[in-house]
Amino acid sequence: MRNESGKLRLTELESGLEGFRAARSFPRPEKGWIRAMREATGVSTGELGRKLGTSRQLPLQFEKAEADDSITLKSLRRVGEALNCELVYALVPRTDTVRKPTKTRSRTPANEPLSVERIDAAVEAPAIEDENGNPYFCD
Repeated sequence: MRNESGKLRLTELESGLEGFRAARSFPRPEKGWIRAMREATGVSTGELGRKLGTSRQLPLQFEKAEADDSITLKSLRRVGEALNCELVYALVPRTDTVRKPTKTRSRTPANEPLSVERIDAAVEAPAIEDENGNPYFCD
């Protein structure tokens, strides 16, 4: 039963990621999404600041934080809403599938292999297993 549930969840995840896979071929604009969308829609930093209820400096700080990869999802979502955009977020596997078996690990105290029970405890969800009961991981 648990194995079937895991397979169903894996299938649903694979299906849901299809739309995001195409996004990998469309990189983030050089100066970031915030600036690209702001400029494309003709919104000045002052106007964006007013929509956010702040000064024009905060949008510039958000643009810099995005370019530096230090912006929070909360801030990015907030700016997106002010620009009438929706933040779409996903982790997309670099491989064609999430279904990738784990590599064999040596049995040493410092590198003890993960058991299905330890995986369950770590992610608070059933482990996804193949037909032999081996767990799958997404690298």
